[in-house]
Amino acid sequence: MKRTVQSAFTLIELLVVIAIISVLATVVFVALDPAGRLLDARNARRTNDIQSILTAFHECIVDNGGVLASCGLSTSMAARQLSTATLATGCDNDGAACGTNTACLNLSTQLAPYLISIPLDPSLATSSTETRYGVTVNVNNIVTVTACSAEGGLTVSASR
Repeated sequence: MKRTVQSAFTLIELLVVIAIISVLATVVFVALDPAGRLLDARNARRTNDIQSILTAFHECIVDNGGVLASCGLSTSMAARQLSTATLATGCDNDGAACGTNTACLNLSTQLAPYLISIPLDPSLATSSTETRYGVTVNVNNIVTVTACSAEGGLTVSASR
């Protein structure tokens, strides 16, 4: 009688290989941190949007001979959230950086020559009239634009 020897992996060998692959996949997934990278990407977009809005304000102010009122701003202006339309009920209260429910400010007409459209926060739908970006002017006419919905405990703002 002839015996035939079949070569195959044992159950133990298969389980060990699956366990090693699982551990490696978990380590790689944790190291890449996709949630953190998405958060960083949204905050980077907010920073970019703030710089665009701030540049538009400054171009408007320069083009109008330093007159803030021509750009929809005033000296010592309290925090107001920008919007893309006039809202009857005001903007949502998104924190001190964006003012209160009645602090909505539609500057889409004044900023039209400087921006194709007023940027919207990445967490909003594209049809939103609220931007979740706020603007403040201090007594020295320094304009500050802030992201109201910055994530990860960050404050995203810029001043000039």
